[in-house]
Amino acid sequence: MAQFRQNHGRENKGLQTTFRMVVGLIFAVLALVGGGYYFKNQIDFTTPDANPVSGEDYSLRTFLPTSTGEIVHHKYYSLSYKESAEQAEWVAYHMDRTMLNAENVQRQRDFMEDPLVQSQSAHHRDYSNSGYTRGHMAPAGDMAFDSVAMYESFYMSNMSPQLRQVNNGIWKELEENIRDWTYKAENLYIITGPILTNPIKTIGKSSKVTVPSAFYKVLLDYTQPEKKGIAFIIPHEMSERRLQEYMVPIDEVERQTGLDFFGNMINDIEEEKLESTIDKSKWNVSEKRYQLRISKWNYE
Repeated sequence: MAQFRQNHGRENKGLQTTFRMVVGLIFAVLALVGGGYYFKNQIDFTTPDANPVSGEDYSLRTFLPTSTGEIVHHKYYSLSYKESAEQAEWVAYHMDRTMLNAENVQRQRDFMEDPLVQSQSAHHRDYSNSGYTRGHMAPAGDMAFDSVAMYESFYMSNMSPQLRQVNNGIWKELEENIRDWTYKAENLYIITGPILTNPIKTIGKSSKVTVPSAFYKVLLDYTQPEKKGIAFIIPHEMSERRLQEYMVPIDEVERQTGLDFFGNMINDIEEEKLESTIDKSKWNVSEKRYQLRISKWNYE
């Protein structure tokens, strides 16, 4: 079973774990037989199930960012698909400690068109021989707690073209630190996407997929006793700089993307405080992962 994320002290779940493995196997077989049709037509993507480890906070769908595209709800994340760029302008989801403590499911291998995007999403072949990887916006590692979550994370609507040195390097480092911060905070609301201004180029034969000039992540710890937020803007290039150098106020991401992230979620006073200032000391970055990135991950 592949390792997607740092384990944070999981307990032996006995029969529950065995049951999830059997369910995961059934999902895998059905996916091979029926593909996207099964998941689109047999699973209710908008209604929470009784799975105690799902951890999804469906109330957050009331507080999505502004959108210039088509809003699509999958079971464990939502996105705004921008047809002109053939990718999501944002992907939003909730992550909590329960999800991190769950046993990892088998990693999905196939990239698939998103059956819920009405205008049709990009195809995996649009990335072939382009020099760019299919970079997850909602990481597979964050979705490793559930078979459906893992399956959905491989929809092409969740991908953006990324240089391998970015995808395997600083982007990976940021994702792993976010899982640490989630475990410490218990809950995080995460919004991820490309910065589509000043694009590098387009790729693809059937679709023209925009190659972004940078990527962003916006994080909100929305639980008491202290609400706090941080954002990152990661240039689309290999980097040996520390993650702390890419920390920016949420306002800066809004300025560069034209989006409003939390206008309907928190009151104006809290929003101004959370989005205009940052306290880097509240977001401790792993020195070990930084050293791994500059010595190994950048070159894999």
